[in-house]
Amino acid sequence: MSDLENFTPKLTADGSFTFVSQEFGESFHSHHGAQQESFFKFVEPTQLATAAHKPVLRLLDICYGLGYNTAAALQTIWAVNPTCCVEVIGLELNSAVPQAAIAHHLFDNWNCNYIESLSQLAFEHYVQTPCLKAKLLIGDARTTITVVRQSGFWADAIFLDPFSPPHCPQLWTVEFIKQLSFCLHQDGLLATYSCSAAIRTALLSAGLIIGSTPPVGRRSPGTVAAHSGSPESKYRSVRSTYYGLNHSYPITALTSLSQAEKEHLLTRAAIPYRDPELSDSTEVIVMRRQQEQQTSSLETTSRWRKRWLSGTQGRDFMGTSL
Repeated sequence: MSDLENFTPKLTADGSFTFVSQEFGESFHSHHGAQQESFFKFVEPTQLATAAHKPVLRLLDICYGLGYNTAAALQTIWAVNPTCCVEVIGLELNSAVPQAAIAHHLFDNWNCNYIESLSQLAFEHYVQTPCLKAKLLIGDARTTITVVRQSGFWADAIFLDPFSPPHCPQLWTVEFIKQLSFCLHQDGLLATYSCSAAIRTALLSAGLIIGSTPPVGRRSPGTVAAHSGSPESKYRSVRSTYYGLNHSYPITALTSLSQAEKEHLLTRAAIPYRDPELSDSTEVIVMRRQQEQQTSSLETTSRWRKRWLSGTQGRDFMGTSL
């Protein structure tokens, strides 16, 4: 059996298809809609329709996968500005995934005219046209992100789309997200589908500001992040006693966290994943966090949940993922 035959298209609710990863035991997209997830969890939060008026846009697609996030970005940008020059760097562990998406004709219903470019990118890992310069770096993203950083690539938008933190913690650590922050343009935006307190803490620890993005197909919101010096520089603060220190983290006013979400960052759930040398196994990273949680004096997540599910506070809580 070839690597491409390991991937069987799975229909999602919006009529688009995804795959299920045998390695990680998870679908690449939400069953609510693979295509809509790319547009509403990644493209809209990074404001690409507005940024498309620039002559050049740079995108960093972490866990390129089937290529949906990049495809949605290109469709959005060129609908606004057909002459915008887009530079894309995608990081992907398994080259068979984007190749299988092309082989199964999963872009046939996307109504786009750049499938040939996506196909070339999937199989040759590089494509250049008058309006697109894209490369796909294959391997562990913890290694390939160093190549991106050393190249001086500053992204206007970063899509952070690994499998879930329990299954792929190595791409959600403080150290890896810090590397991403070095590749994010001062005015750029990073978007992810996750609203995990541990991931939000990692983003804050990397010196970024954060906010919630609207839920798509489920109650849980996503997260958007930016540098504190970005144009959206109206901030509120959330105070944290993480590690016994008293920090003040700025939160974007436009997409501010609910009170429940802010307090979630003060619980044991907010203890982040760590990978000091960017080389530890999944098991080591998970165990390190579990040990830190067991000795933490922070409020338990169950106590926070009980408090926010009771009384009138429950209304604020209902849109928040645990």
